[in-house]
Amino acid sequence: MNRIIKYSARIFAVLIAVMILSSCKEFFNPDQDLNITEDQLFDDWYEYRSVEMGLYGLQQKLAEQIVVLGELRGDLLTITPNADVDLVEIYNFNVSKTNKYASPTNFFTLISACNNFIRILKEKHPEVLNRNSPVTNFDKLYGEALCMRAWAYFNAARIYGKVPFIHESLVTIGEIENYVNSPGSYVDSVYINFSTDGYYNDTLYNVPITLEKNLYDLDMVIDVFTNQLEKEVKAVGVNHYIDNQDESWEVTIWNTYAMDALLGTMYLTQGNLNKAESHFVRIIRNSSENLRYELDNSFANGNWSRIFAEIDNREHIFTIWFNKTNFQQNDFLNLFMPIDPYKYMLKPTAAAILKWETEWRAQSIVKNDVNPSRTRMAFLGIPSDFYRGYGTSYLYINNGMSLSGNQYRQMLELKSKGDTRGVSNIMDGMDTIVLKYFIGQDLFSDDPNLILYRAGSIHLYMAEICTYRMYSDGGQVKTNLNDAKGLVNDGAYYDVSVSRRQMGVRGRVGLGSGYDALNFDNIRYFHDPFTNEITGYVNLTGNLVKKQQYFEEDLLDERARELAFEGERFYDLMRVAKRRNNPSFLAKIVSAKYPAGQREQIYNYLLDENNWYIKYFN
Repeated sequence: MNRIIKYSARIFAVLIAVMILSSCKEFFNPDQDLNITEDQLFDDWYEYRSVEMGLYGLQQKLAEQIVVLGELRGDLLTITPNADVDLVEIYNFNVSKTNKYASPTNFFTLISACNNFIRILKEKHPEVLNRNSPVTNFDKLYGEALCMRAWAYFNAARIYGKVPFIHESLVTIGEIENYVNSPGSYVDSVYINFSTDGYYNDTLYNVPITLEKNLYDLDMVIDVFTNQLEKEVKAVGVNHYIDNQDESWEVTIWNTYAMDALLGTMYLTQGNLNKAESHFVRIIRNSSENLRYELDNSFANGNWSRIFAEIDNREHIFTIWFNKTNFQQNDFLNLFMPIDPYKYMLKPTAAAILKWETEWRAQSIVKNDVNPSRTRMAFLGIPSDFYRGYGTSYLYINNGMSLSGNQYRQMLELKSKGDTRGVSNIMDGMDTIVLKYFIGQDLFSDDPNLILYRAGSIHLYMAEICTYRMYSDGGQVKTNLNDAKGLVNDGAYYDVSVSRRQMGVRGRVGLGSGYDALNFDNIRYFHDPFTNEITGYVNLTGNLVKKQQYFEEDLLDERARELAFEGERFYDLMRVAKRRNNPSFLAKIVSAKYPAGQREQIYNYLLDENNWYIKYFN
């Protein structure tokens, strides 16, 4: 009787989440009757799917947290005078336990729902535990739930540094809260130990059991859940297209490529470059008919903004989908938009803007590497990353009016000539806004999507791996620096036999060739960011480590231009600082956005890696 009562409560809790939060775009029978028994519920395949959709509804609730905590703690986003107290706390690295963006509740809610669904699948369909049995849709649902749970743990660990491991017997938020707040152990009321025969022949203990409270740090979370995904998942992602003819469904649920993206990101975070590469390669060298996720001209130049206007499986790997019609909305406009009734609480930093505005295209250099001091610019080039920057990722506005394209180009030209008065005449009263989430959106719909994984990011991850990966060729140790350049610049990483012309991350926005490309040259020249004149150089001949570090920093800047405000910036800085065993790398970059009176305080605070995490758990 205890088991029936407890499981009924769990099932109805998930069903309520389905009805309130369901991320279905248009489901078969949205007016489902909640007054059904457990047996009735899981007699119907579509009920399983509905419960799974409820999990995606819970994942939607994490969207603002993912963006705010991943970006506001970095160097590309800052607060406005309208920021609420919770955002100010995040900005100041002084976070209280009542902070809504720091609360782990939404993570625990998702984990508890995943625990519930995973246990039900094990109970009702024990074949999901048999790697040798034929793959069914239940295996795919099981894979989705395992991926979602692993993603929740991984992101929570990146935020909090260490998180409680939630036992699968804990499947309600109340149980989890009691467990987390317990002094060291927690007595659970029931536990089922499943045998391979499943539900009817399981071993059932109708007595309380004691669960020890374990805190897992980031490395432990990665070890546990990479191992689980690698060993337990037979398949991921139900094919919804068969029923609804909507191709976008494939990338708005967990799928094989999304699982590889998650695994690759976890391994890269841990520093396991070989394992990370093995999963990223499956994505960018996929064998699909249209060679999706290889960077051709689909989103080149002016089409780059279309990445955010629609869901397209040539770029999107996994996207959290929102839709006002189904009451699935988020708070992004309230955070970023300076139009009533929105509050405009966050905006790009000056450093973020400069990432785009100090890029130069079509530049030409007359090099003299024998006597580098005689190297000169033959043509300074044209400033600005036009396609990813102004009018796409950010916008200048004044009293509700945006700066026109002609005014923007004129401002950059005046800046390159040192005409500060002319620049001030154009820019007086201007402020900046994050624009990326509003491309193709209806005002007041409050339903922009959040892309968790996409092709551009994976190519840059791969370039980072190739920067440091070494291999043996006939007993000689060689580097993969050319592969790294090909991935980021012009697509030369791929074989010439591919059926589509590859362009690279920079190449598809016109910055991947000639002197615009990122390079590993022995002589590295430094340029004035506003005039592009050469200001100095460094000779890196024979210094491979320094070459790698410079190129890694170029890739970080490229990730900023390509992926700004998408939720990964702070973790990018963490990853590189840890690889270098140099906390000052992160501290210097992040603290630079603060006013002079606060800059040193933030810098010193971030020199301690423990302060990179929100201290929520003991």
